[in-house]
Amino acid sequence: MTDGITWLAEPQAIAWSGYGIVMARDLDSESLARRVAQTALRKNGRPRSIGELGGQQVQDVLEGLFDDLSKEVALRHGELGEWSYVVKYGGWATEFGDTPPVDRHELHVFHLEFDEWNGKPVPPWFTYRHDERLMCRFNLHLDDSWSCGSPEGAPEVAAAVRDRLTAAGLPDENLDRRTVHRTSLKVLQEHFGLTLPRRDIVEGTLPTLLLTAG
Repeated sequence: MTDGITWLAEPQAIAWSGYGIVMARDLDSESLARRVAQTALRKNGRPRSIGELGGQQVQDVLEGLFDDLSKEVALRHGELGEWSYVVKYGGWATEFGDTPPVDRHELHVFHLEFDEWNGKPVPPWFTYRHDERLMCRFNLHLDDSWSCGSPEGAPEVAAAVRDRLTAAGLPDENLDRRTVHRTSLKVLQEHFGLTLPRRDIVEGTLPTLLLTAG
């Protein structure tokens, strides 16, 4: 048994601000974290290892150094079997771009992001890229008032995910958003085999990179 990813639908599952996670197979977690760091929009930033920290410790470090979690970014990273994962903290919602592509050199990369504190409210998002190609992307509320209310991307991949969502009874306007979020995550978990170690991320310590400007 594994933890899967459906637990991310719980309120403040990782941090009060939501979650930002990048996952990949067949690449060690530090290399994945450094690839993610390379996409930071402040191009002069340099990742610096600050040891193994828990999630709350990372948030305390960011607040202590910069008085504001949104100013700087930290990346915790770890591995589970063939999977590597990176968990973002700080100003991650608007901090990262697409260059250079994390999925370069034939890497399969899965990105889950939820700007939970945003009052609009912004839906959670899923993106799957492979070898610099968009394979599948959609918002996990399946909300047509936002873009990508249905899976888009490579036809064969997007269609397969869309079929799985339909089989799970989605979209369904009568369901509350959290239920739709959890069900969408379950579909992704089963279709792509995605899993994250909940205890390690929420309660444990993980190697951490700090990204600072300059």
